[in-house]
Amino acid sequence: MNPTTNNSATSPTKILVTGGGGFLGSAIIECLVARGDAVRSVSRGEYPNLADMGVDQIRGDIGDRQAVEAACRGVELVFHVAAKPPPWGTYREYYQTNVVGTQNVIDGCTRNNVSTLVYTSTPSVVFDGSDMQGADESVPYPARFNAFYPETKAIAEQLVLKATGKRLRTVVLRPHQIWGPGDPHFAPRLIARAKRLKRIGSGDNLVDTTYIDNAADAHLLAADALEKDPEISGNIYFISQAEPIPTWDMIDAILAAAGLPPVKGTISYQTAWTIGAMMEFFYRTFKLPGEPPMTRFLADAVAKSHWFDISAAKRDLGYAPKVSVEEGLHRLEDWFKTSEAKGVKQ
Repeated sequence: MNPTTNNSATSPTKILVTGGGGFLGSAIIECLVARGDAVRSVSRGEYPNLADMGVDQIRGDIGDRQAVEAACRGVELVFHVAAKPPPWGTYREYYQTNVVGTQNVIDGCTRNNVSTLVYTSTPSVVFDGSDMQGADESVPYPARFNAFYPETKAIAEQLVLKATGKRLRTVVLRPHQIWGPGDPHFAPRLIARAKRLKRIGSGDNLVDTTYIDNAADAHLLAADALEKDPEISGNIYFISQAEPIPTWDMIDAILAAAGLPPVKGTISYQTAWTIGAMMEFFYRTFKLPGEPPMTRFLADAVAKSHWFDISAAKRDLGYAPKVSVEEGLHRLEDWFKTSEAKGVKQ
């Protein structure tokens, strides 16, 4: 990690990170602790790595108003990272965590006079399933969503923007497809399905991603920039590597880092999308366990271009990815080698 400098040399800033035990949350906490901040985390579980860093851990669900209220007491800054991630779940599950949880965080901030909230959103809130190349923050929300994750994250994002005012300064970040050592979502799913994966679509669609250290750094930069320039309050920023590459090249690179061969065989985008729609119907109708191997959201994600203009983040936050895709892949490969015995490879 490459933490930014703590502006408070005399006393540590008291900071809450929701979802501090998660992939991004723990990376943010590592940076905050390294620069001398006093950190509290609210998560569903207790995490030894956070305890080792001296983090004050509150065990609770952000859907629980009282737990969030307690977590917000006495802090000056909140990084709201916790969310129910894709690809699968009921609308109620997504709404309870992503929408109700975010409202609880906002209420906890206002009742406890917390001045600053940095909210972790996602580019998925503006992705309508069509190619998006170099889109900036002016892109509107789509008329409809084909998955509960982006739908509920869009609602939550709007709650944060609506709450922005004199009492609560906010910044919304949209980091795109976070990956790296410790990733519990993207890489493990690829590895688990490596033998039966097929390329979907033409293969020439470009996608941008965000290495975990860069995503964490962007959050600290956002909080610091907001303190220096309150005029950016209420702004939204895309975050990424600024290195768009073909989607399947990136997937193959991650598989190679895990010591696995590239994906072979192809199916059309329309076929994959139709299969995804059918699988969603059967899984929901018959309440099948686990998650569908294909969904419409997934078909769109791997077959369409989606990369974004991060000029605003560079200008206002001073953000620039410190770790390149190439360097990140080397670090990921090293992590896979040391983590293989722990069951990362499947």
